[in-house]
Amino acid sequence: MLRTITLSLLVAATGLSSALAQPADVANRPTLTLDGAKAVASFAIHYAREHQAPGAAVAMVDSGGTLLYVERLDETFQNAANISIGKARTAVLFGKPTRVFEDLVNKGRYTMLALPEIAAFTPLMGGVPIELDGHVIGAIGVSGASSAAQDDEIASAAAAEFAKNQVHRAAQVTVIPRATVEAGFATDATLLSDADFRVNASHRAGPGEAEVHVNDTDIFYVLKGRAELIVGGKVSDPHALSATEIRGSKIEGGEVRTIEQGDVVTIPRGIPHWFKQVSTPFRYYVIKSTHNG
Repeated sequence: MLRTITLSLLVAATGLSSALAQPADVANRPTLTLDGAKAVASFAIHYAREHQAPGAAVAMVDSGGTLLYVERLDETFQNAANISIGKARTAVLFGKPTRVFEDLVNKGRYTMLALPEIAAFTPLMGGVPIELDGHVIGAIGVSGASSAAQDDEIASAAAAEFAKNQVHRAAQVTVIPRATVEAGFATDATLLSDADFRVNASHRAGPGEAEVHVNDTDIFYVLKGRAELIVGGKVSDPHALSATEIRGSKIEGGEVRTIEQGDVVTIPRGIPHWFKQVSTPFRYYVIKSTHNG
């Protein structure tokens, strides 16, 4: 009887955990990253200096109000950093610029001043949400400029710059015509290149040199053919093609991988690799994802 009850409880618990794991019960929420926070703060500091602000403390929070980054210009009063954090948290958790709340309090809604007892609330101008595709993903708070209005001006300018940059990136969608791609395979052409990645249309008619990329992670997608790829091991006769590229005659040791049509291969930066043998024709896309520091 005890065994039956135990088994029944186990089945019920398994069913409950399965129900709790349903995708509909989980939401993906975009949020500002540390790199994004630093970029927004950097613009705010630059804007403050350009517009002769006597000081400024800039705080960045993520979508949940967690502090990501804070920076205070020299000579800014000490408590400005804490105030800027409060402004940023208020802006993100309420989803509105803090100037809205300062205006409401100034117009007589003093009951809002009781909010700090139950929720983060700093009703002072200078907190502005950071938005992306209709979602509040973080916020900036600024304190210590020449006035409350300038605090708000700096924060608003930085938030607007972030939004402008995101629109600019979306506008950089590139479509490469089929004829260009096909022609690219004949010459190992670079189809697209920027600071973060490159896309190459590549072919091989035989073995190549051993390679090590200091900054680039290689991602191969094989379109046609088969190859014997050696990864790891030690590069023989190494020489520097550039500061970030090492070549050699072959690889000693390493692991043999056979790759063919339809395979995707990722080779992290710093890993030696060498096409030891290839069938002809061997065509593949190469995406080089660049790490800049």
